[in-house]
Amino acid sequence: MKRLTILLLIILTSCTISYKFNGAAIDYNTTKTISVAEFPIRAALVYPPLGPAFNEALKDIYTRQTRLSMVKTGGDLQVEGEITGYDLSPQAVTEDAYASQTRLTISVKVRYTNTKNPNLNVDQTFRAYRDFSSSQMLTQVQDELISQIVDELAELIFNATVGSW
Repeated sequence: MKRLTILLLIILTSCTISYKFNGAAIDYNTTKTISVAEFPIRAALVYPPLGPAFNEALKDIYTRQTRLSMVKTGGDLQVEGEITGYDLSPQAVTEDAYASQTRLTISVKVRYTNTKNPNLNVDQTFRAYRDFSSSQMLTQVQDELISQIVDELAELIFNATVGSW
């Protein structure tokens, strides 16, 4: 019985399971800081509240889901880019040739630099969209759609840069 107990203890202590609930794959021994630059709007169609909403969502996801310290510039990890698209397009055209849905798409060009491991650098455009009824004016749904799209973009960027998925 004593041998069985010792054997079970050895087996249980040699097996470890590690869970990361935030999905971040960061070596905190070497990587301590992150800088997220302000993303200017370079899209043909401009909605001014989009810039601050996106910038805050992006900073917020790194702050909430990592232990990195946010610095203005020169972080171990650096995220910069621009909002390149804010586009409306008709969707779900009906038999009378009218669109019953309109799609709002936001595109963001991101340059991610990992100064500790340049093999993990990312230079990519991310897009997210939401559809809304064409019977509604964009001004009626714009703020809610932007909130949803910005959150999705922040998550996509986070997963592509420091995510371990």
